[in-house]
Amino acid sequence: MTERLLEVKGLRKHFPIRRGLLRRVVAQVRAVDDVSFHVDRGETLALVGESGCGKTTTSRCILRALTPTEGQILFRAAGGQVLDVAALGRRELRPLRRQMQMIFQDPFSSLNPRRTLLDIVAEPLVANGIGTRRERLDRVVELLRLVGLRPEYMRRYPHAFSGGQRQRVGIARALAVSPSLVVADEPVSALDVSVQAQILNLLQDLQDKLGLTYLFVAHDLSVVKLVSDRVAVMYVGRIVELAPTEALFATPRHPYTEALLAAVPKPDPRLRAKRILLEGEVADPSNPPPGCHFHPRCAYAVERCRVETPVLTEIVPGHAVACHRAPELTLRGVET
Repeated sequence: MTERLLEVKGLRKHFPIRRGLLRRVVAQVRAVDDVSFHVDRGETLALVGESGCGKTTTSRCILRALTPTEGQILFRAAGGQVLDVAALGRRELRPLRRQMQMIFQDPFSSLNPRRTLLDIVAEPLVANGIGTRRERLDRVVELLRLVGLRPEYMRRYPHAFSGGQRQRVGIARALAVSPSLVVADEPVSALDVSVQAQILNLLQDLQDKLGLTYLFVAHDLSVVKLVSDRVAVMYVGRIVELAPTEALFATPRHPYTEALLAAVPKPDPRLRAKRILLEGEVADPSNPPPGCHFHPRCAYAVERCRVETPVLTEIVPGHAVACHRAPELTLRGVET
């Protein structure tokens, strides 16, 4: 039996739009709109979608870097107690932050250029009052070795390292306080393609060694295929499909997922399929269309899609989709 580490229920995050001299609220940007999913201990759930779909906002709400507008974020703490992160105050959150850490997207802007690697990696330990100065030094040495860097580098500054090495430093910093949940916000999108595979392999090795659980935020489905156990596809603040990785790639059930898969580059000319070109623009989250948000760009839309909002429904065990026509459509996938 797997243990559920994180469960998100009905998560919403709205940002007010203010105008006029009195800065009155005239509308709301629904960045995250009724998102629900769970992550089991030891697995990797990938959250994918186009830029602006709400995946990063979702991850920041889970870490309480942003305060959710509505919903529950149930996290199983180290003692086994299940806590609603969305309802906790600042004092109650502080001890919980040690158990949830983030790997940032840009390894260049996320590291302080005026601090050495020793200071950067030890910062979470200092902030949480963990260990003596000597113990923190030993921990930094251990972490640098764990991510494939030499301990002698700890007195150097970030400018002396490549992008891949900087991201290894960011990973070491995230692991300093031994978290159980790591949110990786597009950790390889800013890196050269030749380096991406090294970082992905490192993340998988660390997961096996330390028993980590990942929420992996990405827009590149070719990356997601390598690291994830399950995939949640987001569109304009909502999850439109949630399935095991192999099932989603082989038999997608939502037209938006089919379009994303068709856009994945294929190195073998014999496997290249005709690309699906979506017409129109991504829906405005401050003024989304009625019914299914994807219907203005969907080739399979019918009248029901324009007036009735689809609900994320499990159509086969473990495979849920928010599409009225999912049971009758046969969509094109890719080989896994």
